Formats: sequence, structure tokens, C-alpha cells
Amino acid sequence: METYTLSGLDFSPELNMARYLQSIRRYPVLDQEEEQSLAKTYRLTKDQQIANRLILSHLRLVVKVVSKYKGYGLPLSEMISEGNIGLIYAVEKFDPDKGFRFSTYALWWIKASVQKYILNSWSLVKVGTTAAQKKLFFNLRKAKNQLSLMEDRELSEKIIHSLAHSLSVTAKEVKEMNVRLSSRDGSLNSKLSSSSEDEAEWQDFLADKTPNQEEKTAARQQYIYRKKLFVEALGKLNRREKEILFKRRLQDQPLTLEELSSSYQISKERVRQIELNSILKLQKYINGK
Repeated sequence: METYTLSGLDFSPELNMARYLQSIRRYPVLDQEEEQSLAKTYRLTKDQQIANRLILSHLRLVVKVVSKYKGYGLPLSEMISEGNIGLIYAVEKFDPDKGFRFSTYALWWIKASVQKYILNSWSLVKVGTTAAQKKLFFNLRKAKNQLSLMEDRELSEKIIHSLAHSLSVTAKEVKEMNVRLSSRDGSLNSKLSSSSEDEAEWQDFLADKTPNQEEKTAARQQYIYRKKLFVEALGKLNRREKEILFKRRLQDQPLTLEELSSSYQISKERVRQIELNSILKLQKYINGK
């Protein structure tokens, strides 16, 4: 995660969340006139100090947005960092001449950045591809909470159809998303036991199928030996045989039989015979060793 430092404020909240939240309260919220004035000046000058003022005054807005996504079980500091990045994009792209408040415009960018982080972090398999599916991902939990439904509870057909209608998706999509929300991907770094004495993680019991040092050394020696044999075998071919073999089999863009036939003033069939005989000579020499 990139760290930004603005007027002495550490822009990386994961270092100390409590201190970060306390620090951002120092920066006053701008009124609409101040927002417009700063935004217009920044658009003309690209003065970083002006951009900093706009960013610092809206850090509390990021925290407010992120607080609505606590239920997804992701680190609060990470979501705030992503929201802050969205805020930076908003400063760069805001057009004050359109008459909107900067805070209103920034809200969209902050939410988009946080939601993108959640979607990317939630599962190794993409959660949603369409706008409706993404809307369902973020609204299904909220709808279930409003209906006082347990997180892992299986939904009745009546509730599923009601949610599908209210969220403008199909009943099948509601069923699938409810399963996804109830069963997040596990981490290989998770502890096998909740006991503080047991430090073993799931990854500790995965078989390591990568070659050990002895196997790597043996493979390297075998490669060197085979390369030496191949070079020796090439030495048994005459110049034309080596040239045709190389141009037909060993270069990045092999030549056709017709191209070689024209180049050597022989028939295509003769080129094919020379190529085949060259390969047989190589195999005979290598197999004889």
C-alpha cells in the first residue's frame, strides 16, 4: 500500500488506527464556497498544496463511508486506505464548473474504490460481473439485516423472491449470492486451532512438490549433458544439413519447404529429405551414447 504524507499526516491508517482517526479531526470541513474556490484554483494551477487541503478536509468522509462496510470482515485500515485513493482520484477529476459540491462528487469515487477492494478481496473467484450482481453483493447483506435474518441462514422461497424483486435480480442470483456471502474463501494462514498455544497453520500441512536442491542439481547436470550431446551431434552434419535443419526447426520463424527450395535451387521433396535425414543422424548419434 502506497503511503502519502500530507502536512505531517501519515496517510497510511494501518500504522495506528486510533491515532489516525484522532489526527484527521484536526482538519476543518470546508463549506461549499471554499470547496469551489479551491477546486477552481487547483484545476488551473495543479498546486499540490491546494489538492492537499481538499483531501485533508474530506478524510472524515472516507471513514464515514467505510464504516458502512464493517460487516464484510475486512481490515478497516485497508478499506480506509482504498477510500483515500478514491478521494485522490476525485480531486484530480473534479470539474467545479458543473455546479456540484466536491463532497458529493468525491463520495462516488470513495465508494467505488472501497467496493472494488471488497469485491477483489472477498473471493478468489469473481463475485459479480454485471452492475446488477455487484449491487446485489452489497445490498443483500443490508436487506437481510433489515429482515433480521441470520448471516448463514438458508432463505425461504418467499424471502428469496421478495429480495429478488426489491433488488431487481433473479431468484437464482439471490440464492447463489447468499451462498457466496455465507462461505468466504479461507486463508492458508488461518490457524488450525483457536488455541493460543497451537501456532500451526493450514499451509504447514500442504505437501511441497517443488524440487529440492539435489533434484535441481541433478536436473541441471542432465541439461548440460544433453546440450553437450546435441552440439556434438550437430558436428556430424554437413553445412547444408545444419542450415536446413536450423531454418526449418530451430529458428523463431521457420522457413517453408518452398522458400528453402528456391534458396538452394533444389526440389521441395529434396529439402524435406535432407531435413528428415538430419534429424535421424542426430537421433542415431545421441542414442548411441
